[in-house]
Amino acid sequence: MRPDYLRPVRLVFAGIASVFVATIAHAESAHGIAMYGDPALPPDFVSLPYANANAPKGGKVVFGNTGGFNTLNPFVQKGTPPWQLRFWTHESLMGRSWDEPFTLYGLLAESVETTPDRSWVEFTLRDGARFSDGTPVTVDDVIWSYETLGTEGHLRYRGLWDKIDSIKQTGPRSVRITFNEPDRELALLAGLRPILQQAQWQGKDFANAPLQDIPIGSGPYVVEDYEAGRYVNLRRNPDYWGTDIPFRQGTMNLDEMRIEFYGDGTVLFEAFKAGELTAVREFNADKWANQYSFPAVQRGDVIKTEIPHGKPSGMTGFVMNTRKAPFDDWRVREALLLAFNFEFINDTITGSAQPRITSYFAGSDLAMQPGPATGRVAELLQPYADDLPPGALDGYDLPQGDGTARNRSNVRAATKLLNEAGWTIQDGALRNQNGDLFKINVLLQQGDTESETAIEMYTRALERLGIQVTTERVDSAQFAGRKTELDFDMTFFRRALSLSPGNEQRLYWGSENADTPGTRNLMGVASPAVDGLIDAMLASDSHEEFVAATRALDRVLTAGRYVIPIWNFDVGRIAHAKELKHPEVLPIYGDGPEYMPQMWWYEK
Repeated sequence: MRPDYLRPVRLVFAGIASVFVATIAHAESAHGIAMYGDPALPPDFVSLPYANANAPKGGKVVFGNTGGFNTLNPFVQKGTPPWQLRFWTHESLMGRSWDEPFTLYGLLAESVETTPDRSWVEFTLRDGARFSDGTPVTVDDVIWSYETLGTEGHLRYRGLWDKIDSIKQTGPRSVRITFNEPDRELALLAGLRPILQQAQWQGKDFANAPLQDIPIGSGPYVVEDYEAGRYVNLRRNPDYWGTDIPFRQGTMNLDEMRIEFYGDGTVLFEAFKAGELTAVREFNADKWANQYSFPAVQRGDVIKTEIPHGKPSGMTGFVMNTRKAPFDDWRVREALLLAFNFEFINDTITGSAQPRITSYFAGSDLAMQPGPATGRVAELLQPYADDLPPGALDGYDLPQGDGTARNRSNVRAATKLLNEAGWTIQDGALRNQNGDLFKINVLLQQGDTESETAIEMYTRALERLGIQVTTERVDSAQFAGRKTELDFDMTFFRRALSLSPGNEQRLYWGSENADTPGTRNLMGVASPAVDGLIDAMLASDSHEEFVAATRALDRVLTAGRYVIPIWNFDVGRIAHAKELKHPEVLPIYGDGPEYMPQMWWYEK
């Protein structure tokens, strides 16, 4: 606790106050750091609140992935790795609590230090932190990892490096990172960068490493063996360095985890029914209700578990590539939204059991509010009024169908908008004034049966408008490659969002990398309003200002009509072998990708 005489004093005169506070306010060493306020857990916490500190260790589980893999390096842009590796084999200086919007606690680092303005952050490594080969994690490894990931790593890691003014060693186990711009989140993002072993990559090409060059990490699991494209086997390291630290108590309980790869979701589900997989996640509520009554479920050998969460909905649906005409015209995008008969399609695919996503942050306090923008949200939007998509200020709701198969009223409205945008029926097809046909190429991954069914139904409506639709079904490698090269008109899209959105929003919708191959901004948003609202969100110095900026951003993205939203995954559905158990206390983030292997255990 900071002594009273060292606490900043608020003075009446603002000018004097800033000088005085800058003089006496200084950084403190702490066990954790929160985006706003203080961490919920005290310095002497024993375990995370949703972990069973007494969970038994042991057991082997088998998970399934669709597609294949051609690299075991999840930290570079090249190749398709098993997505789980970066969560299971490597660690960062701090670890995230999934029961708080955005709070980190010590992992490789025993403490974190920063100033009130968070212009710099300093981490002190734990004395016993080790890589899986037994060598110590050093400050040199930390500095090398930040620079290498920031310059040669996956695009998701490069944004932070551009905001680092300097990174240097300040003690035998301490490293300080100084930032070149004001942004409260940067200190936390720095704590979450994976740390790799520098010595492994001496004289090697990190960005183009062959399959057999598996990055060495400090995490609880190591890759034991693999067969390219077929399986990866991971085993818990018996000499794992972090067994006794509070953040790890009751976590990483499984001895062996195997990932089997299948051609599509149908084959994977059949493998689970046959007992070849230990657990699967189900995203279709209708399938969950009607296709999980096979013998193993009836015998009680397979358990159906539902895990609620408090996360925003994120965005799931079919994204349009606005870099291309005619998708660069909001009227065309609105017409395509009108033609998508969600109510009828949802009833066919999910039995209407899953509600529609209504905005990017729906289901949370960060979501845009109905009706016209008011208060601080309106103030934040006003400077961009001339550039905002229709509805951003006045209020925007997704089109609703009339419940019939033909959805005539919405099709008529879509026709009117297309006519206004210069598209009319000529010789039985929709053409512009140059006679060009309106064509849509929909890119889907093989085995994505739900998307295929939705697009088949959607195609019939588009054809009534005179639009020609071609659906391309490609394997997972081609699907990833085509999206990387931005080679699509429309494709399936999923972007999960957190309760504490931050710098990743620039990757998702920022204009800077909108046209860069490999960008996560698949729709190609290039909006001064979006960029400005992300800046406002990141510069927020209070929770209230942060909420207002995020709600304003949600309005602009939703009214931009970049994605045709489908159903919300409002609860996690996991079917699993009866031997798999989970804690009674559940985190607000629910069953995220890290939750099962971290918190569940195997019990005969």
